[in-house]
Amino acid sequence: MKEEDIEIARRLMVGLLESMGLKAEVKALLKGEDLYFEIAGDKEGILIGKHGRTLESLQFLFNRMVNKQLKEGVRVYVDVNGYKEKRADSLTKMAARLGENVKRAEKPLTIGPFNSHDRRIIHLALKEDPNLETESLGEGEMKRIRILPKSQTH
Repeated sequence: MKEEDIEIARRLMVGLLESMGLKAEVKALLKGEDLYFEIAGDKEGILIGKHGRTLESLQFLFNRMVNKQLKEGVRVYVDVNGYKEKRADSLTKMAARLGENVKRAEKPLTIGPFNSHDRRIIHLALKEDPNLETESLGEGEMKRIRILPKSQTH
């Protein structure tokens, strides 16, 4: 991907935000084959939404816009004020805490629903624990996660 393509995509994001009535600083960086957008602004709640759902939708929409504009297949990731890293940290800590509860009670626990990105973080957080197992339950994008003690797995 060329530098001018990255700048075109960055301007596209600035334009999208302005059309939403938001002023924000937008940085665009290429990491490997993927294009990352870091948005810094003071109205982050509007862009993030409840549990990051608005941010997820913004990322989906912007993926479509960039790939149509550049006529080149590129994965686009959008983050606002470091939200995704904070969310991943929060989910990892929550998973560890709930995993301990499941081991102590020796009973399975179902949590969620979560989107695929959040489910992956939770599964990975508990993957290395030899006494626990996780599984996704349900249909569609938003699924639940069951945390089970290994003694009760099939």
